[in-house]
Parts: sequence; C-alpha cells; structure tokens
Amino acid sequence: MYDIKIIPYRLHFKQPAGTSRGTYTTRDVWYIHLTSDLYPGRIGIGECAPLPNLSCDDVPNYEAELIHICRHVTETGAIDHELLRSYPSILFGLETAFMHLKTGSSAFWDTAFSRGEAGIPINGLIWMGNYAQMLKQIEAKMSAGFRCIKLKIGAIRFEEELSLLHFIRSHFSVNEIELRVDANGAFTPMDVMDKLKRLAELDLHSIEQPIRAGQWEDMARLAASTPLPIALDEELIGINNPVDKQRLLDMIRPQYIILKPSLHGGIIGGHEWIDEAEKRNIGWWITSALESNIGLNAIAQWCATFGNPLPQGLGTGSLFTDNIEMPLEIRKDCLWYKP
Repeated sequence: MYDIKIIPYRLHFKQPAGTSRGTYTTRDVWYIHLTSDLYPGRIGIGECAPLPNLSCDDVPNYEAELIHICRHVTETGAIDHELLRSYPSILFGLETAFMHLKTGSSAFWDTAFSRGEAGIPINGLIWMGNYAQMLKQIEAKMSAGFRCIKLKIGAIRFEEELSLLHFIRSHFSVNEIELRVDANGAFTPMDVMDKLKRLAELDLHSIEQPIRAGQWEDMARLAASTPLPIALDEELIGINNPVDKQRLLDMIRPQYIILKPSLHGGIIGGHEWIDEAEKRNIGWWITSALESNIGLNAIAQWCATFGNPLPQGLGTGSLFTDNIEMPLEIRKDCLWYKP
C-alpha cells in the first residue's frame, strides 16, 4: 500500500555555526519519499534530522534504525507513535511525509500563513563567535528590521557578551527590540544567579537553558527565584513519556518551554508539551533545529495553526549553501509562505 525511499543528504553551512557544544560546518539529514496507490501521482516528503551529540535518537546505527522503522510502516500502513517516542526525528519525518502525501501540498493546514496572507514573526539569530563576528551579525539583523534578537552566549568571555548586549540596548530600548539569550547550559549552579542578575539589568525577555540539562532540583530553585524568565530547551530532550513531561513541568515550573519537533517528540509530542504547559500557565514558542527548508516548512505550517504572537525561532532557512528550494522567504522579521 505504501512505499518509502530514504535519501541521505548533507547540508553545508554558509558560515560555521557556533554553539557552546561546538561548531557545525555540515549537517546530515535523511529525506523520506513516501508514495502510495491510494494517492496516485503524489509524493510525500519528510525530513529526519537528528542533531549530533544532542538528539535522544542520535545513535550510531541511525540509518539502519530508520530503514527498519520505515519497513514497519510500509508493512502496517501506519505510524506506531508509541513505538517511535524514542525516535522523535524519525517520527517527525514520517508524520510530515504522510501529511504532505495526503494533502498533496506543502501547505499542510489552512491558515493565514499557508494562504500567504500573514507572516510568522521570528527572532534574528546571532551565532557564537568572537566579539567582532557577533557584532557584525547584530548590526546586520538590526539593519534588516528584526524586532527580536536572540544571542547564543557562553563561548566567549561573559564581559564581552554583556558588552554586545549593552551595544544593542544603547541603540534600541526594550520597547523597540526584544532580546533573548541562549546559554545552551554553559553556566554552573554556582555562578548562574550572579550572571542572571547582571543579564536582567539589560531588560532581556528570557534566557534559554542557563545550566545544563538533568539538574532538575537546581533548575527548579533557579526558576523559582530568577530575576530573568527561564526557557527550557535541552531539558525537554529525551522526556518522551506524557507522565514524565508532567513531572518535569511540575517540578521545575519554568517560565517558558521551547519546542523543536525533531527533538521533542514530533507533532504529536509537541501537542502534548503545549497542552501540559498551558495547564500550568507556562509560555512556549516553537523553533527549528537546523533542518533544511523541507523540515522548516513543516514546522512553520504547524506553528501557524496556533497563532502564538511571540516571535518564533524559524529563521534558519538561509544558513545553508545547498538548501532545498521551498516557497519560504523572510521579509524583515517575519517568515512568509508563498502559495
């Protein structure tokens, strides 16, 4: 009934993408090409893109697991969501391939975004680098008209990072530009509160993952007393069971969570996180995880169904020299779909 072909693809960054965990120059993804006699003449394409040394399904035999799982799907004609909770990037690829096949369009839901009537507000992402490199990025984003800028911090001296933030604030007030920072777990439980206090003086919107994941008690104490709203990102990775999701949110009580379908349970897992967060008055936004435009479009289509007014993390489509063409474009600080 269904046939799946798996196509490996290597993406190349235009510029090295620096994080506190290292620097990316290439990105390996796998495309699922799904066909079926039920939908003659159509192809459903999904992207499976685990992040090295971060995704819970970043395993040495990933491609073999992908082949095995896809064979099971072709035999049964369905996605076993419970079976795939531990493989969020594969689940996301299959979910979106099926949606593409069934809709016959890269616009998976009927929204103002998919009709080309509205853009999704996004943040301008500043990658880690030396002071001069980061300053150049900041000036480019400000000139482009971004109203929300997110800086990756934790790689250079903290005083230099504060200087960059002061530079932005000296030109734009909190009412003109929203500032977010992402520490990727770079701070320690011993020094984090002092750093949060200094960052809070700059009227920041939030900080992502100030200490490394897995320190629930420390993170809970931090979230309860922080002068700066905390958003969890890496903390959500590997928390795939609904009961564990509830337990994490109940214990830490962050101000925000950040959802990346390839890392945090695909579309179905994302809905679970959002439902549990909203029950607890925890804010959230959606971010891509360095997928190509195939995955980015799928995430944006899903994101548009919520109407979340916060700037989303969907500005990664222009990172690669050999990206896949999709009807997406950034205009000022919004991502638009061109139907």
